[in-house]
Amino acid sequence: MYVNKAIIYGNLTRDPELRSLPTGNKVTSFSVATNRTWKGQDGTRQEAVDFHNVVVFGRQAETVAQYLKKGSGVFIEGRMQTRSWDGGDGVKKYRTEVIADRVQFGPRAGGAPAGNSNYSETPSAPIETGADESIEYPEGDINPNDIPF
Repeated sequence: MYVNKAIIYGNLTRDPELRSLPTGNKVTSFSVATNRTWKGQDGTRQEAVDFHNVVVFGRQAETVAQYLKKGSGVFIEGRMQTRSWDGGDGVKKYRTEVIADRVQFGPRAGGAPAGNSNYSETPSAPIETGADESIEYPEGDINPNDIPF
């Protein structure tokens, strides 16, 4: 049995690039930085950064391009793939990428909810709707058996 599984949590190093294939399918590419720390032989703390190229296809590619920006935290599950091509100078070139099967957005800076499309580094003023509407919550306890998952 063979396993090709990549699991990465890190921050985007650049804004995602959304493109369309000739078939009309969407593809988004971006890179993710991961940090690791360890204690060296002399007892000092060592640190290194690794960069990973990530490719996402389909509807998930559109969502990633819409909501993620440089610096966003992201959790990636997928597989490793290396592709090769002949460069313009006659030298064969290689690129190893993570082909994402699943992308989960990390927490936003400033504590904003992950689904908020108005991303900013600082909290903004509350939005005035002009109507005095409030949400009516049901009274009583919630039965855990009523939750569908």
